[in-house]
Amino acid sequence: MTARRWGAVMSAMVTPFDAAGALDLDAAQRLARWLADHGNDGLVVSATTGEASTLSDGERCDLLRAVSEAVTIPVLAGMGSNDTAHSITLTRQAQALGAAGVLLVSPYYNRPPQAGIEAHFRAVAAATQLPVMLYDVPVRTGRRISHEVLVRLLSEVPNIVALKDATGDPPAAAALLADAGPFELYSGDDSYTLPLLAVGAVGVVGTTTHWAGAEFQAMIAAFGRGDVQLAREINQRLLPSLRFVSTEDTVYSMSIKAMLRTLGLDVGECRLPLPAAPAGTQELARQVWAGLKNTGA
Repeated sequence: MTARRWGAVMSAMVTPFDAAGALDLDAAQRLARWLADHGNDGLVVSATTGEASTLSDGERCDLLRAVSEAVTIPVLAGMGSNDTAHSITLTRQAQALGAAGVLLVSPYYNRPPQAGIEAHFRAVAAATQLPVMLYDVPVRTGRRISHEVLVRLLSEVPNIVALKDATGDPPAAAALLADAGPFELYSGDDSYTLPLLAVGAVGVVGTTTHWAGAEFQAMIAAFGRGDVQLAREINQRLLPSLRFVSTEDTVYSMSIKAMLRTLGLDVGECRLPLPAAPAGTQELARQVWAGLKNTGA
């Protein structure tokens, strides 16, 4: 298994807002410290779960600065966009603010061909000395990064060192590790963490890790020492959390914020177009939390 520079369990952190919808940096620092104390080795700010598309550039920088000051664990910055020049500007700002690395999602909406995707990543990586984690999430971007492009990027660009894989395709991940390794493969979908560990992943950049970081740590550690049965049992205990975090009515940021309120962490509501969580979400969060702790080791 490739060494982990950022750890095994990282949360794509939600962004706290106050009652007026403004960025709440004090709440962000409290949340970051809580996550660091509850099983997270690192954090990713201003990514999809952090509602990056609704944050201004200044808010992204303020959030990165505040969270980095609050914790000693690595903090990566989600600085990708579908505009290469804008991504370069954001990435340079992240470097100036002392980020431990950047997460770069492949360009979304405009769906460039593979040549454009590759050129985009090469240009942004060339603009920084920071280590880069690519993010392949075709359900959001509309275009999967091809195997050949990933092999070239991971093999030829020195500071592209990791991939957050949200393709739901473990066989393809195994082939990529064989052809482009060594690099750090992280599950970008919590439910695929155990399958991807089986082919060589080093950990997860998660969502349910906001409240189940300790369980993911235990599962990854059990698998690493060869206790596959225990890893399977922990994965089964995580299933209600995995079902809760994303439904037709409550997507990730909404569900996570409801769960955090259950834990006594007020992070506000989401910004539109994500609405307030529907009635019953809070009660379901309490049930999921109680069930997870009642079935814990």
